Amino acid sequence: MKDAARLAAYFAVTIFFGALLAPPLFWGSHSLAAHGLLPFLAKYNFETFFHRALLIAAAALLWPFLYVSGVRSMADLGLLPNPRWTRDALAGVLFSAIPLLCCGVLLIEFNIYSIRHTFTLTPLGKTLAASVAVPFIEETLFRGIVLGLLLRTRRQYLSIFATSAIFSVVHFLKAASQKSTIVTWTSGFNSIANSFEQFGDLTLVGAGFTTLFLIGWILADSRVLTRSLWLSIGLHAGWILASGIFTRVARQKMLVFPWLGKNLLVGIVPLVVAGFTWLIMRIWLKYDRAHQV
Repeated sequence: MKDAARLAAYFAVTIFFGALLAPPLFWGSHSLAAHGLLPFLAKYNFETFFHRALLIAAAALLWPFLYVSGVRSMADLGLLPNPRWTRDALAGVLFSAIPLLCCGVLLIEFNIYSIRHTFTLTPLGKTLAASVAVPFIEETLFRGIVLGLLLRTRRQYLSIFATSAIFSVVHFLKAASQKSTIVTWTSGFNSIANSFEQFGDLTLVGAGFTTLFLIGWILADSRVLTRSLWLSIGLHAGWILASGIFTRVARQKMLVFPWLGKNLLVGIVPLVVAGFTWLIMRIWLKYDRAHQV
């Protein structure tokens, strides 16, 4: 339980220092923009800098946290070298992206979504970059470090449950844009409070939380079964890539909740699609293991 307590302390300290760092990061960036240096920084609101401050705090505190937790190598987190990492990563992308894109085609056929008349390539480039960067960062943190430490308690399912719940909650803790119009030293802490406002719509949040929780469980399951992060990285990348591409080329025409919410991560349909990906992954791993014997 010491590892769990250290994790809780790490997240608490990260949020605290992130909230403290956000205002000077905002002021400094806007000062540079006002003096003609990096003028593009002026277009970003405080919440953007708050999120970046949290990432900076998490990265800065990561090494001390791992050191006091006794982590000196990947083996200490239950991870082993994967000589077939490219195959696992590519398989993960295909297992998650293809079912989601097929679901998108059906949504267009049922007139729930329609093809956009115009779209630019620049957002697609950002989607591609996100599908590469985000999985590496989040899988390393959640399935690599958080789950790795919790698994040392030898309570596998409880560890997967806790990691999936944390993964889902973190994705909901985002304050609405333009909340902090006047930035003071306490604005970061105000952003933390504002991020809980969306929990007022319990039905919508419950649906989104459930899908993210299931996705987190699937990613954790792939990590445990392979003792590697590459399959989970591929799965994560495929979901981001397919969802991003579909959002860029199609627009939603109607809300059919509870079947489908405002995006492909909310509703019963996304749950079924994620479950289908999980089934494919499990069958593939069973077949692959049988041929390794």
